[in-house]
Amino acid sequence: MDLYAQMAALVAEGRPFVLATVIESAGSTPQKPGSKMVVLEDGSLRGTVGGGAIEHQIVQAARALLESPESTRVIETHLTHELGMCCGGRMKVFLEKHGAPPRLTVFGAGHVARELALLAHRVGFRVTVVDARPEWATAERFPGIELVLKDPADYARTLSGGTGHCFCITTHDHPLDQAVVEALLDKPSAYLGVIGSRRKAERFRMRLKAAGFSDEAVARLRSPMGVEIGALTPEEIAVSIVGELIQVRRKRKE
Repeated sequence: MDLYAQMAALVAEGRPFVLATVIESAGSTPQKPGSKMVVLEDGSLRGTVGGGAIEHQIVQAARALLESPESTRVIETHLTHELGMCCGGRMKVFLEKHGAPPRLTVFGAGHVARELALLAHRVGFRVTVVDARPEWATAERFPGIELVLKDPADYARTLSGGTGHCFCITTHDHPLDQAVVEALLDKPSAYLGVIGSRRKAERFRMRLKAAGFSDEAVARLRSPMGVEIGALTPEEIAVSIVGELIQVRRKRKE
């Protein structure tokens, strides 16, 4: 598979990456202008722009770009002075970020979850809904949404999380909410929230601390979820939560 086909596959999978292109070179260099390489979030590569120390420097710059609000960056490497290489040349590399839509996993497929998933999908989130109940997690109720028919807590334990991943917990059962929170609390995320009243939220935090989670970890939990608009209906609650998700997404880009 050529590099362009691999990039198309990454876009289809919703995986962010940086395309690194050599745009200028002088002297003796391992690659010439036009050479390309793709760098993924985990540092894995597709293609090459020379290998060794020079490639390592480009990979580090590409991964930093993925975490920054910028979309492009130009870096220049001097193969002798900066990297201890004997080539004696110079390369200028253009880095271009190809981002994936922000991810939202909703645990539970009830009335609030449905409105939340549909609205989040409409404003640009890549949404997955997780619920073991096939009569609730249906394509008819969640058109265009990825559905996972598994126990929410079991599924949460398989996830690695990520700095662009949001989690909203809205299951039909308080102990199940607790189990999902415990599975996710120590994993990286952009947002981790559980539905419920302030009283429920306080009980949650007390149980998490009793289970051994640090104050810092517990402070990451958003509960009640959403911006304060006096929401009552499932539709209004969804607006409140999606509003908070948008706040988080925009602040990450500032």
